[in-house]
Amino acid sequence: MWTKEFLQQVIQEQMGDYLLLTASNRQPSSYDRIGLDKNGKVMLPPENPSYALRRIFLSKEETNSYYYGYCNEGLWPLSHVAYERPNFLASDWKAYEKANEKFAQAILDEVGDRKAFVWVQDFHLILVAKYLKEAGASNIITSLFWHIPWPNPEIFRICPQKKEILAGMLAYDLLGFQIRYHGDNFLQAVDLEMESRIDRERTSVFFQNHETLIRPFPISVDFQSISDHTAVPEVQARGQKIREDFLLQDKKILVGIDRIDYTKGIADKFRAFDRLLEKHPEYREKVVLFQLGQVSRIHIPRYKEINDDLNALVEEINWKHSQGSWMPIIFTRAYMSYEDILALYRTADVCLVSSLHDGMNLVAKEYVATRSDGDGVLVLSQFTGASRELADAVLINPFDTESFADGLETALSMPAEEREKRMKKMREIVTTNNIYRWAGKVLSQLLKFEFQEV
Repeated sequence: MWTKEFLQQVIQEQMGDYLLLTASNRQPSSYDRIGLDKNGKVMLPPENPSYALRRIFLSKEETNSYYYGYCNEGLWPLSHVAYERPNFLASDWKAYEKANEKFAQAILDEVGDRKAFVWVQDFHLILVAKYLKEAGASNIITSLFWHIPWPNPEIFRICPQKKEILAGMLAYDLLGFQIRYHGDNFLQAVDLEMESRIDRERTSVFFQNHETLIRPFPISVDFQSISDHTAVPEVQARGQKIREDFLLQDKKILVGIDRIDYTKGIADKFRAFDRLLEKHPEYREKVVLFQLGQVSRIHIPRYKEINDDLNALVEEINWKHSQGSWMPIIFTRAYMSYEDILALYRTADVCLVSSLHDGMNLVAKEYVATRSDGDGVLVLSQFTGASRELADAVLINPFDTESFADGLETALSMPAEEREKRMKKMREIVTTNNIYRWAGKVLSQLLKFEFQEV
């Protein structure tokens, strides 16, 4: 089984003198210019430095056009089937190109003439390999992991820069997707839009005398660490304190933890809970839906509207069903530490993941990892990548309020023996398919590549 120690051993023994570099739009720790050296770097983690973080700074204008513009108002809605129209501006694309070029130049500066594996993360950095290739960096092998869904060809073809995006993707040596279905969608888009040759047996694409391998690599969590961490009495005490702080001691808790985004189906979750209370009034004053909403992308007007709409919906449902001091929905944006979130998972009777479209969704896997007590029920949208692995969850269609409400009732009324059986199966899956297996499979695939002669 893949563990942290085994992954480190593979890197040390098989990667030898090759440099391993990861490029991401988001940094692993919060550092501004003050904490960096003259080269824009800092050694991490602070308590035991083992790798260098190099920050790339963008101007406010670049961030607005590259990140908030092309990435989050263009590529994000394009890739998620949540019926939100993408917005593509030529100026945003120019900013996207410029930001990617900055990342590529930083990589070239770091690597020099050494042989290196460069592992690029997500839709923010599609063009990095293209710029590395144009610089003649034959000493670099590149991989991109696409964390979000890849849209079907009919949706993808509306993008004005579709050919540039596909050409950028095909400059990588290895493309990883969460599930095979997303990889198949990508291949269909290539087949329709590009002059290329697809090798179905090797699952690869030949474009401009370069081969790109297409592989599914389902991402996961550090199962053992989460499971061990939440099994201790201190975490269980945290969970009890959360119950006391929110006056939930004798209530069944349905928990939802989501970034506030139209793809997460939070409103659909609230409407299904509303319908549950209509169909089963016996649950009134006995259950509470505790929704933690993490605010994001507030500079985009649509996200401000989502916040307002959710507030109005919660107020309407609580007014409709509340009795005495009991309110059916607690919707909080208050900061909770990761330890408190794990404690909340552990104390909740049901976890609700209602994404309208999600590449994977790690909330589902985190919840399973916390339940070393063998209890708890996961209610999971069938439109998440996680649903392919966690088939013993109560699978729901978030677009169908009626059946979603029935799924909630199934979860709340499930006998203890059935809960334990389902949770045991899901924990076995997440134990095996953990974060180290994900990373190990990607790196193992990279090790099969041969560097070209410079």
